[in-house]
Amino acid sequence: MTRYLFDNAAVQAAGRFSVLESRYDAASRTALERTGLGPGWRCLEVGGGGGSLGDWLGERVGPEGEVAVTDIDPARAAARPRAGNVRVLRHDITHDPLPGDGFDLVHARLVLIHLPERLRVLELLAGALRPGGWLVLEDFDCGWTPVLAAPDDSAALLFERLHASLLALLERAGAEPRWGRQVVGAMLRAGLEQVTSTTYAEAWQGGGEGIALHRVNTEQVTDGLAELGVAAGDVAAFLTLLDDPRFVVNSYPLVSTLGRRPGGATS
Repeated sequence: MTRYLFDNAAVQAAGRFSVLESRYDAASRTALERTGLGPGWRCLEVGGGGGSLGDWLGERVGPEGEVAVTDIDPARAAARPRAGNVRVLRHDITHDPLPGDGFDLVHARLVLIHLPERLRVLELLAGALRPGGWLVLEDFDCGWTPVLAAPDDSAALLFERLHASLLALLERAGAEPRWGRQVVGAMLRAGLEQVTSTTYAEAWQGGGEGIALHRVNTEQVTDGLAELGVAAGDVAAFLTLLDDPRFVVNSYPLVSTLGRRPGGATS
């Protein structure tokens, strides 16, 4: 089974899901609506996390449609009450057969960025579409997180240094932190058409809701940071900085990319 740096079974996962849902779900819904999503659609939500987008898809496709929500650890999504047209499945996209094909829509947010096999998985997901179906991939470009305000230069440097170490841990785990900026090209090479992309970002102020993502991520990989030689005092200072309202950093840009499988009545 694939292991992510940010294991969903960790205690910090609840905080991560909370930030992703509150700060990014609206942007994801906007991207998904651009496909023409409507009643009767068959949808696959890969790496559904807490399940919020899967439930929203279930509302949009209605009782005549269906949504399969998959995750390597679906416990959190499975715990939510939901409509009968949404099913939650334990599934590892890198090893297990897909739960069907002929989907009108396949969506994955912050999944392929973590996978060394991301190009193979992209082709697998594209192949699960019906002719004219849509693939929507949303991933961060972690290479663009400028500090927008800081109490002093040393605080800005501290953030940049600690964040660079976290990205190094991601790369060591097989992730591609800048995958978001590569998806358009990958979709075109996979033969998808009508490929478009939008990017959402916002300012995260110290002590605010969004910046808590940096806190839970850092707390979860403290041991890995120590292995890279990051001092415990620097980690503590970094976490303190995240509570300082004088500190403001750009959020992770969420790059939402859409591509359509050739064929279908309106292709």
